[in-house]
Amino acid sequence: MTTIEAKKGLQDLHTFGIDVEAKFYKAIHKVADLQNLLPLPTPHFILGGGSNLLFTKNFDGLIVHNQIKGIEVIEETDNEVLLQVGGGESWHGLVIYCLINGFGGIENLSLIPGTVGASPIQNIGAYGVELQDVFHSLEAINLATGKVEVFDKAACQFGYRNSIFKQSLKGQYFITQVTLKLTTHEHQLQTSYGAIEQQLEAAGQLPTIDSISQAVIAIRSSKLPDPNKIGNSGSFFKNPILPKATVNKLQEKYPNMPSYPAGEQHTKVPAGWLIDQAGWKGYRKGDAGVHKDQALVLVNHGSATGDQIWELAIAIQQDVLQKYSILIEPEVNVLG
Repeated sequence: MTTIEAKKGLQDLHTFGIDVEAKFYKAIHKVADLQNLLPLPTPHFILGGGSNLLFTKNFDGLIVHNQIKGIEVIEETDNEVLLQVGGGESWHGLVIYCLINGFGGIENLSLIPGTVGASPIQNIGAYGVELQDVFHSLEAINLATGKVEVFDKAACQFGYRNSIFKQSLKGQYFITQVTLKLTTHEHQLQTSYGAIEQQLEAAGQLPTIDSISQAVIAIRSSKLPDPNKIGNSGSFFKNPILPKATVNKLQEKYPNMPSYPAGEQHTKVPAGWLIDQAGWKGYRKGDAGVHKDQALVLVNHGSATGDQIWELAIAIQQDVLQKYSILIEPEVNVLG
């Protein structure tokens, strides 16, 4: 019989650490757990690691928590391996598993918080690598029919921090398994993005999947605060992607504005730089603030409410828009 908890505290289940509760809560450990719940009541929300989430108030509905575990090699050749992973597995735990077993391809995605099931929704990425680069397929429960469906890479319609699960199919599926295609021998390592090469040189290390992972962990740890020490959801805003001509014009006025190629006709501008230059780094009002070392990260210094964090985000967004005519959009999922 399916057990549903009432008035479930959520403070420890999301990395912002906002003190909120759900009217109802159910942990899902296997496919049948969810199928027995269908149809889901309205409102409901599917929770993973809670690392890309801001609650602005108590959730007046059912939280469905993905706790499906398991990592299994389902196919292996001389050079590649297909790895099927439960949606409730920790993403960084998966990275560690792959390093131990010599599976390459996701070392640049080390220390990204959250679960494996959430990774395709966001098309997580860092340091020149995105999930879509190693993605093979996923299995998901159709919440309308209860049936398990398979999505290949094309069906997921991946984009920058985006997928079909954030667009036309938002809220319609529960991802139970993700299958990745990884390497078992040497592959082209990505070291050119960010400060990976400098980090490797400083450590006197040659590029390997292990050394790249260590470098990424060191870089991320120096830039991003530990949510176990101070509440945050990592990067709060997406890096805006703009037409090249727009960026070129802005760089005439702001010659120090950094930018990165994003296709033939577009350029990515770091949102953190925009927020920093607008004077928000280290800002604090009550317990809601901007991290002192990374302007892209909004933080809960202890007892901030979700509304206070969100009000700060809106103020930053409007200020950047006024100063640079660039709209920076939240990367986090805001529930309220």
